[in-house]
Amino acid sequence: MFTISSRSDALESLELRDESAGSALVLAPSRGGLATRFAVGEREVFYLDESTLRDPTKNVRGGNPVLFPQPGKLVGDAFARGAQRGVLKQHGFARTSAWSVGATSTNGAATVTLELRPDDTTRAAYPWDFAASFTYSLRGRVLRIEQRFTNRGDAPMPFGAGFHPYFYVPQGEKGAARLGTLATRAFDNVTKTTGALGPIDLAQPEVDLHLVDHGARPCTLEWASGAIVVRASDEYTRWVVWTLRDKDFVCVEPWTCPGDALNTGDRLLTLAPQETRALWVEYEALR
Repeated sequence: MFTISSRSDALESLELRDESAGSALVLAPSRGGLATRFAVGEREVFYLDESTLRDPTKNVRGGNPVLFPQPGKLVGDAFARGAQRGVLKQHGFARTSAWSVGATSTNGAATVTLELRPDDTTRAAYPWDFAASFTYSLRGRVLRIEQRFTNRGDAPMPFGAGFHPYFYVPQGEKGAARLGTLATRAFDNVTKTTGALGPIDLAQPEVDLHLVDHGARPCTLEWASGAIVVRASDEYTRWVVWTLRDKDFVCVEPWTCPGDALNTGDRLLTLAPQETRALWVEYEALR
């Protein structure tokens, strides 16, 4: 049986449940449309720093932040694209914006659609008329997020998208954790160098690797007490792995483009006027 219910903890949220699988998903629409919790049975799939969730002045560290309209960082936090100009903080404004709740369903899965539309703040940062709708579906051990981006304006609309999932991996298990990727090259954002990708030691003080040639293929993360696979549509070709030694998380982030793409154009997606594009990402807890 699938259920959807409202709850009030640190903030108003929706809880989706698959009772037969014992899985749960919690969404906080007003806090960036954030999926704050994904659990299967007794196992927490997502890490969450509750103090950052409760403090509206902070970016939430944990859950599954939404990255739009630019994953990563712009040089100087600004972009120039044709005649358009804008200023965007790292990862864009979707993760700090309030989303509205659209359709819900418990037919075949627990499903909630969250919607984001422009306002004066977003228009000042990103001067395109967009519509974004994200449908979160929980079924069994799988969380699937179907995204639809629409250009409601009369000029081409460039954008990038991504997610920043924090997977709960205990610090003591990082040393033996393994990342399954076919990538052969990576940009190391710690050393600011690009080179061949060797074995990844997730127990280092900081790992911040941008997998240059991972492509649109699934990525697995395995550690002693768990395993997760991340899958995505063909647009997601730039993947990032990030962790800090003293934190109980490893982030495996699917991005459609690298940072600064609104300036460089590298793998940037573009919608014609009135065009809609559908993308998807899913996380499956293997154990």
